[in-house]
Amino acid sequence: MSDEVDINELTAYDSEEEAENEKVEVKQPTKSDDTYVAIHSSGFKEFLLKPELLRAIADCGFEHPSEVQHECIPQAILGTDVICQAKSGMGKTAVFVLAVLQQLEIATVGNNVACLVLCHTRELAYQICLEFDRFKTYLPQLKAAVFYGGIPYQKHVDMLKNDTPHIVIGTPGRILQLSEEKALNLKHLKYFVLDECDKMLESLDMRKDIQKIFKMTPHDKQVMMFSATLSDTVRPVVKKFMHNPLEIYINEGAKLTLHGLKQYFVQLTEKDKNRKLVDLLDSLEFNQVVIFVKSTPRANELAKLLSDCNFPAICIHRQMKQEERIDRYRKFKDFQSRIMVATDLLSRGIDIERVNVVVNYDMSESSDTYLHRVGRAGRFGTKGLAISFVSSPEDGTVLNEVQSRFAVSVPELPEVIDASTYMNS
Repeated sequence: MSDEVDINELTAYDSEEEAENEKVEVKQPTKSDDTYVAIHSSGFKEFLLKPELLRAIADCGFEHPSEVQHECIPQAILGTDVICQAKSGMGKTAVFVLAVLQQLEIATVGNNVACLVLCHTRELAYQICLEFDRFKTYLPQLKAAVFYGGIPYQKHVDMLKNDTPHIVIGTPGRILQLSEEKALNLKHLKYFVLDECDKMLESLDMRKDIQKIFKMTPHDKQVMMFSATLSDTVRPVVKKFMHNPLEIYINEGAKLTLHGLKQYFVQLTEKDKNRKLVDLLDSLEFNQVVIFVKSTPRANELAKLLSDCNFPAICIHRQMKQEERIDRYRKFKDFQSRIMVATDLLSRGIDIERVNVVVNYDMSESSDTYLHRVGRAGRFGTKGLAISFVSSPEDGTVLNEVQSRFAVSVPELPEVIDASTYMNS
């Protein structure tokens, strides 16, 4: 490691540093519930899915459905409206992907758009399209395509005109633009899906766009909405889009914590964060790691600093050009890079299978965001490690809220961590 690199330097702060001598009190809960829910012993064959889907599921290495899949898929494939809240990493995306592919028949939909999936980030839209592609491997006649801003508008218009997809995945802004200008015809839509629905419906501007899109679709369609966190204020809004929905809240409240994920905190001053982070990257065993920061400038500077310290890191945030964002996301997903510095852009819904360590360099602003962030590791019951830096009273407050709300104990990071506790064999 170069001696010329000052790892105590990190420029371009968005906000003033907290006073370094303020004591942060992190309370330990008096008890911790065992929140693990066993994976069902049933197989996907019990859902009576198409042979082509069962073959694709087997190719992916999936043998048994998760609890959310066991509860949702049988109803979803019957066309029931669904509201589903379940913890991160338990396969919610596969629920609506399989439900749509099971019901879609070329003979009835022809060359029309039959399914619309909306999500709040371009990266998540891209990932959902990849999920459709891998599950429809043996259904090549079904076409899926992704649409979001940052791509030339005319390219999307031409795609819809010349090679109309049956399944459209996109962000609300671009989908609304295409719909209002008649390039995207939603009159034959049969399936309307919102992923991370709370994130979209909490924002009044995004909710307004979604409502406009929704009004362009037929009255008779299946509506499915999914999220890891669904507040009491958003639930009534969600239900307004639906007709007698099946409501499934798995591991609600205290049980939203993640089994198999080791969680620790480190109490330190702001100026000590870089030294501690470098020490951790030196000492920990990891496949891939995501380091969360609170702002775009901090993401850029921290990624540069780590690279200067011989830890080749890439960063991702909203201010990048679309092509660069997707390129970096693809490189990380394809294991071409092992360290990603990210803003909360990457905290929701993004599924990178090899990520087993998450570091909250900057503590999240809420317990909900904390849950989404650490959920990037320990996906679907696998092992993982989450370490949070606590450098201010506000950080301590969020961590205490996490512990009390989710009934999980987050102890102080020990001197030595057994790699077998967070590395899958």
